This record gives sequence, structure tokens and C-alpha cells, in this order.
Amino acid sequence: MSIAPKHIEQPSVLYMDGVSVSFDGFKALNSLSMCIEPGEMRAIIGPNGAGKTTMMDVITGKTQPDCGTVLFNDQHDLTRYDEAAVANLGIGRKFQKPSVIESLTVFENLEMSLRGGRSVWQALRHRLTAEQQDKLDHILALIDMTARLDTFAGNLSHGQKQWLEIGMLLGQQPQLLLIDEPAAGMTDEETMKTAELFKTLAQHHSLMVVEHDMDFIAALECRVTVLHEGSVLAEGSLASVKANDKVIDVYLGR
Repeated sequence: MSIAPKHIEQPSVLYMDGVSVSFDGFKALNSLSMCIEPGEMRAIIGPNGAGKTTMMDVITGKTQPDCGTVLFNDQHDLTRYDEAAVANLGIGRKFQKPSVIESLTVFENLEMSLRGGRSVWQALRHRLTAEQQDKLDHILALIDMTARLDTFAGNLSHGQKQWLEIGMLLGQQPQLLLIDEPAAGMTDEETMKTAELFKTLAQHHSLMVVEHDMDFIAALECRVTVLHEGSVLAEGSLASVKANDKVIDVYLGR
């Protein structure tokens, strides 16, 4: 797939221009264009069917667009990579439902996630290097799981499972994190704690967070993009998009 030359005004970790995807005549994405800067956290909102999941599928190599440009770090054409290759480039994706292994401890789940991808058996027999141990200790502290490293994942709360899976993503050293509805099913306390975690992560990573919870998005204090019918309807601060008449009509309601 040929890509149009990009006239770079500022560096971007993710650059999408004119991206369209059709499924049996339905346009899931319709000339979608968006740019996320290095170290930026971006919230994505919009009604069901707006194209949020398809957009993440395109970024991660799961779905090939019909046309358009998708660049990572201004150089990698993501339309040329499959899912495994995209992950190896430094893009991590977290789905809404946690996919931790409940029969393993918190520490064992994190140990498995270290870049290099071992099987369960290999991970359990593998002796960590001092550098790997330091890295896991840092992740445990970041997700507030140091006191639970020997707890079986199946015994964690829903929010704790979400944090564990985010920690597992961090073990793969991603530059860009795509996170789908992390606050769904969380208590109010867990939701606010997750917002603080994301703001900490944004100091070293770029984040794209798809979410419906407006209180959670407000706590992120980041730029918001509103999708509708496969393209960008509005973009800006949460206050500005909530005051946008078009956003009110198609998503927020009056």
C-alpha cells in the first residue's frame, strides 16, 4: 500500500491520515485523521459504532485499512505489519476484559510478560537477572501490587486485575499504550486510582484511552477526541467537547 508523504510539523508517535475501513459496505472508519505526540495521553470517546475498536484494530495490525496513512514514530508504516510485529515495534494493547492467568500469582503473571515472550513453563523455570528483577519490582510498585506479589490473580478484585494486566503490558516496554475502557466495572475509588496511574504512565509513555466514564476522563486531564461515524467529530479539552453542539446531539444528549 502506498502512503502519501507526510509533511512533519512536529514529531508524532502516532499519525493517521485519511484512514478508511469498510465491512460489507459499512464504513467503520471514514477518512479518519488523528495525531498523537510523544508523551501525550489522549482520551477517545464516542457512541457505539463510532469506529473506536476498528481504529485500534488498524493501529495494531489486526485490520488492514482500505486506504490511508498510519505511521508510528514518523517512520513505521503500520499497514505493513501484522499484530506481532506491531507489538514488537513498541505498541501495547489492553482489551476491556482482563486476560491475566488466574491460576498464577501476580509475580508469575508479570514474569511471563517480560519482553521475549516465554511460555508459562519457561517463565516458571527461568531465573531472573538482576535487571529483570529491578524492572519487575518497579512495575509492582507502580501498580501498587508489591504486597500482593504472591497472591493468585484469581483472588484479585476486578480493578486489581486491570492494574496487573497494565503491569504486564509495561513488561513489554511499549512506547504507545492502547487501553480499552479501563474504568468499566471499577469502584469509584479504583477508577480514581487508575486515573492517577495513567497520569504517572504518561510521564514515560504515550497513551490512547477509549472510555465512556466522563468522571474518569475528567480525572485524566487530557485532550479528548470524539469519534462519530468513523471520523473525528470534535477534539479539544473535555470542557470544550462537552459544550460542542454536535457532540451533545450525537453522544452526550441534552
